[in-house]
Amino acid sequence: TALHATPLEAPAAARGARRVGVQCGPFRRFAIWTLALSLPLILGLCAVLAPLEAIDVLLVTLFALNTLWVAAAAVTALMGARDEEAAAARDRAPTHWHPKDRAAVLYLICGEDPWEVAERIAAMATDLDRAGLGDVTDIWLLSDTPEDKLDAEKVALATLTQRGAVRYRRRADNSRRKPGNLADWIETHGTHYETMLVMDADSTMTAARLRDLRYRMACAPGLGLLQSGIALRPAETRFGRLQRLSTRLTGPVFGRGLAAWSGSAGNYWGHNALIRVGAFRAVMHLPALSGPAPYGGDFLSHDFIEAAWLVRAGWAVEIAPDTRGSSEEAPGDLRSFHRRDRRWCQGNLQHLRAIAAPGLSAVSRLHLALGIQSYLSSPIWLTIILLFLLAGMAPGAVPVLSGALALLLVPKVAALARFWQRTRLRGRRRVFLRATGAELLLSTLVSPLVMVRQSLAVASVVAGQDSGWKRPGKRAPVALPPGTVEAAVGLALVLIVLLWGETAGQALWLTLICGPLLAAPWLVPWLDTRPE
Repeated sequence: TALHATPLEAPAAARGARRVGVQCGPFRRFAIWTLALSLPLILGLCAVLAPLEAIDVLLVTLFALNTLWVAAAAVTALMGARDEEAAAARDRAPTHWHPKDRAAVLYLICGEDPWEVAERIAAMATDLDRAGLGDVTDIWLLSDTPEDKLDAEKVALATLTQRGAVRYRRRADNSRRKPGNLADWIETHGTHYETMLVMDADSTMTAARLRDLRYRMACAPGLGLLQSGIALRPAETRFGRLQRLSTRLTGPVFGRGLAAWSGSAGNYWGHNALIRVGAFRAVMHLPALSGPAPYGGDFLSHDFIEAAWLVRAGWAVEIAPDTRGSSEEAPGDLRSFHRRDRRWCQGNLQHLRAIAAPGLSAVSRLHLALGIQSYLSSPIWLTIILLFLLAGMAPGAVPVLSGALALLLVPKVAALARFWQRTRLRGRRRVFLRATGAELLLSTLVSPLVMVRQSLAVASVVAGQDSGWKRPGKRAPVALPPGTVEAAVGLALVLIVLLWGETAGQALWLTLICGPLLAAPWLVPWLDTRPE
């Protein structure tokens, strides 16, 4: 069964709505440079494989899709490499500015550890009072927690609710999950607030950061949603630290580049975003997709769709890439990462049915397309590898593939260039170089593991398997040791090249990919443990 595009009619509020202008200059530069980086590699592969046979046409098509995606990431990082401290300073609220309207900070939870959430709420309430924002800001906890965990949640929040630090509300009917929870609050209490800061259970934001976001929205009446950049908090395991290191190194250039070419048709990541309540009210009831999950039902990755619907309704959606004062937690081990990634995979593939919806901005469609391709790229790379192993790799294909892989290094080079602009201290530069080298090595080892798991995730969606929402995964009849699946795929690739391989180039590429896969039974436990 294939996912198919289903037209979704524009809501009445969107038809004929005022269109907020997109910054076409940066977007055009983004598109032109993406094509400029991609076309030589695509044409080079065509020249190497000429005359093209049926299998070559398939290979070039798949290679073109992934090359465009990698080039888009490279161009985004290059656009964000410029030091934008002056621009960030312009978005900061003046020292004596105080908001006049009321804002709600909404923590939406569903069975998470209530004591950790209570600790974050208490810290934010104290910070708001210290910053002088307590009189114009209310904190809400909107719960969809199941009955068996409800008593613990009430106990954890008792002190906060008694002293008025948080307003607690739990729905009796948790239909439509998080979007339904938020829509229910807007219908009941939204008229009392101009803006709302949407937070997940693991989100944090300082009062100073919230103040800056509120100032920027107060200065732009047409701004419907302002997505803050998000940093990762320190982790304990090696894998968690690798995620944080990668985000700290390349996150700033990606965030600034994305904000640059998105303009006023930016994206929404589901939390750590300030939203104008009146704007969101018009788009909060998203249409359900026809048919059963995983193809139909409610959108799992509803945030991308909500951003696209806001832009279609004439509101601006912008990204404030600065991550200072805004953070979340990352999965601490590969198993948790893959479980969350499987849900995101299904949610992004559902966007295939919304990408052709009438009235969407071209930039919004591109956000959806990039999210879809971020998951399709793994099975595409795996298919390209298999085609080269089975059909033989022409000598001229090695430079072309090397060029495509070199594009993956552009974000790291862009991050290095940005850091070089910001500091002249040799000691700090040496530390940054060591960190970049360590991140490059570890990410090279982890990438084949993620490729295999994402390929399996896409295959399971195509096969009609629903991941659900925070649903415990089905237990396998036999619990396999960590890394077994990855090692089996690596062994299969080795057998293919031994039986059908013809060139030394195949062995070279096989080493880069199969080495980490074969080492997965040792690599995965090492990544999931806490360093001494």
